[in-house]
Amino acid sequence: MNRTTLTIILTLILSLSTLGQSSIKVGSPAPEFSGKLLDGTPLDLNQLKGKVVVMAFWSTRCAICHHERPKMNQVSDRYDAGKVAFIALSMENEEKITGYLKSNPFKFQVVPDSFATVLKYADRDRNGNLDMGFPSYFVVDQNGTIRYRSSGYDKTKALNDAIDRLITK
Repeated sequence: MNRTTLTIILTLILSLSTLGQSSIKVGSPAPEFSGKLLDGTPLDLNQLKGKVVVMAFWSTRCAICHHERPKMNQVSDRYDAGKVAFIALSMENEEKITGYLKSNPFKFQVVPDSFATVLKYADRDRNGNLDMGFPSYFVVDQNGTIRYRSSGYDKTKALNDAIDRLITK
């Protein structure tokens, strides 16, 4: 096998090994998105520059999301809305979310029908399928850079720590 062939094979192997990895990394710019809140108010991530932005991707069908929602409400209560924006993005439609929120209040600004935003933030597996656990959290700094990313159960301490680091600068 000649050197050129070996180089091509090694390049392909290294390229394939990164397919299942995160495309959105801490330290990278947050992908732009826009949408409408449940009350119809437009929301654009770019307009939130200057604030810390906490994003939670969630679903009404997610047992962990249901369990974590009261904890996330407590997190949002700790911070001044002038400094920190809390956004909850769901792929579900307005009707489904509104019904759920009647008995399960969420203090975040809720953006329904957020599939396009999920596509921007979700990882991909080796086959190119979406790979995003719910709930997933992103903390974006005042300049639009992702400073924290996680998913799953009981992230309140880590979220508070990430927010505190950004608002005390």
